[in-house]
Amino acid sequence: MHVLKPRLSEKAFAQSQTTGTFAIDVSTELNKYQVAEAVAKQFDVEIKSVRLVNRKGKTKRVMNTTGKRQSNRKGAQPDTKKAYVTLKAGSHLPFFAAAEEEIAKANEAKAKEAKKASKVKSKTDKADKPAKKEAK
Repeated sequence: MHVLKPRLSEKAFAQSQTTGTFAIDVSTELNKYQVAEAVAKQFDVEIKSVRLVNRKGKTKRVMNTTGKRQSNRKGAQPDTKKAYVTLKAGSHLPFFAAAEEEIAKANEAKAKEAKKASKVKSKTDKADKPAKKEAK
């Protein structure tokens, strides 16, 4: 079994909400078919498509200062591979469950406030209408 690590960022969250595409860090030796099989098996979802992005590791300068000798050498961060997995309609991965719950609660609170505001507005409108009729 391969290690699949979700990318938990704001951009990945927005993409999962709008298009149903999830970003996952995968091993560099996997191809798209192996990634699709691993995601489907691990999370029990239906896969629509998989896109892979190879990312070359950055070269960094590493300074070694031990004793009297100083040496500069070049080090490198490891290469990485990202998979963008698009799911079929009705399938969902639980990566952002906490954030989705907060959004749902906020939407419910807004709906309740809007309902209360509309009730208050309708009561004030009803109170204003008889006053206008009496003035005529």
